[in-house]
Amino acid sequence: MQEDTSVPSKNVAFVLHGIHDVRFEDRPVPTECEDDEAIVAPKRIALCGSDVHYLVHGRIGDFVVEKPMILGHETAGIVVKVGRKVTNVKAGDRVALEPGRSCRVCPSCKAGHYQRCPDMVFAATPPYDGTIAGFYVLPADLCYPIPGEMTLEEGALIEPMSVGVHAVSKVGQMQHAANVVIFGAGPVGLLTAAVAKGLGARKVIAVDILEPRLQFAKESNLIDDYFLPPKPQEGEAKGDYPRRNAKAIRQRFGFGERQPDGVDLVIDCSGAEVCIQTSIHLLRHGGTHVQVGMGKPDITLDLATILNKELTMKGSFRYGPGVYNLALDLVARGAVNLKALISHRYSFRDAPKAFEANQKGVGEDGRPLIKAVISGPDGDDL
Repeated sequence: MQEDTSVPSKNVAFVLHGIHDVRFEDRPVPTECEDDEAIVAPKRIALCGSDVHYLVHGRIGDFVVEKPMILGHETAGIVVKVGRKVTNVKAGDRVALEPGRSCRVCPSCKAGHYQRCPDMVFAATPPYDGTIAGFYVLPADLCYPIPGEMTLEEGALIEPMSVGVHAVSKVGQMQHAANVVIFGAGPVGLLTAAVAKGLGARKVIAVDILEPRLQFAKESNLIDDYFLPPKPQEGEAKGDYPRRNAKAIRQRFGFGERQPDGVDLVIDCSGAEVCIQTSIHLLRHGGTHVQVGMGKPDITLDLATILNKELTMKGSFRYGPGVYNLALDLVARGAVNLKALISHRYSFRDAPKAFEANQKGVGEDGRPLIKAVISGPDGDDL
């Protein structure tokens, strides 16, 4: 099936005005860009939990929607125009968009950690507009050409996949043949697990309380196996449950307390306190915990275990230099199958249905929603 690479004549956008208040609006069509920028026509936009969170709650932490904002940031599209100094892409190219424009001059940017930039302009993060629209303008070096064998749909998923690449490769520094456990089988967790497999992990185990997601992941070869945690026992002390949970995981999969058969890396994509606590008891001596999921700010940790086992605990936020290129390479050579995660597709005008299905976790067809992709506007949407 040939992909639609047409460019719309109008800039129709999907705009959030307030909680559960979204509207289709015409915005001006951008015709000029800076010397180092590109104008792109988004063709495929994958939905992220943050998009839905803004729709339902109007905020995420300190980021509050105070004026109309275009939603969407997981995007692939067609280059429409480039500035006179741009050489990496040209009009007509299919590209995956990295939707965060950093200042490039602060100490974090200069040190190669632009994801920590205090002045980051990130798509669909208040007050900045996102990509569910006819056009989007960004620095051209944040446009990554999509290899010929890849689809625009896969290109849209490079953004959430990059969160996993950053956590596994850059922050977790996973070694080849590592034993890896992922807590949380949402889209980011499944993508993170797939990245770990693609980068050569010996064994990748996913842990979640929703078995249908875990079964999907195993059937799709995104993980090697999964673990469904038991419920806490009546009267069980809060600190005893994560210890019992960790012991059950070790026994189930033959993990030891130390190398070479211990758990080298745990990546928590859930944000749940009990998952983080279980991770500490599950990791081998000298193992690494990487935190991706955002949960409540105040949690209880077993410091004695962290100290005695000399564990390393790190936070992982978005992605940094080189991550998009690695993600594209993993998909292009078949090490990660992004197509397996796309469960539902929607036209531009059906974007409200996509958000509703994402919020419910199930599509109108009754199937569990793993990842929904919305088409950008075309002639029929104007």
